[in-house]
Amino acid sequence: MNPVTRRLLLAGAGIGAAALGASLAWRRANPPAASAVAQAFWARRFPGLDGAELDVARWRGKPLLVNFWATWCPPCVKELPEINQFYNEAKGRGWQVLGLAIDQADPVKAFLKKTPLDFPIALGGPEGLGLVRELGNPAGGLPFSVVFDETGEISWRRLGVTHLQDLRELART
Repeated sequence: MNPVTRRLLLAGAGIGAAALGASLAWRRANPPAASAVAQAFWARRFPGLDGAELDVARWRGKPLLVNFWATWCPPCVKELPEINQFYNEAKGRGWQVLGLAIDQADPVKAFLKKTPLDFPIALGGPEGLGLVRELGNPAGGLPFSVVFDETGEISWRRLGVTHLQDLRELART
């Protein structure tokens, strides 16, 4: 290969690599806009058990598992220890978990004294079941879990008990 052809090939490869790098950097700095449903979720604030409001936007940018549950829901209570274990296993890899209790503060506080959880818990309040429906659970049943990916878009939903193995597999993809 003559020196001019070699220089042209190297220059072309360099320009291609630079363009690819610039494209990836731009996409990271400007993620695609999330759907209207996802955007509405990220604009919400929920009362915390300590009375302070939790702004869910603080969790955007990393995978977030949101679990809707209630103290009066036996399948919800059953899955919470496994969700807590998932949180402890996956938080080092950037996963976040938020529990939204469709319940009153006093029963939730009493439950958490008996069954402590390591991830944040907030109150879904009266709008909680409406939010469950908006996020893809038209029946409004509990437990219900949804995952938002790093772009802020819904990437997974589960109505019914979520098992630790399911969450582990989800975190691998």
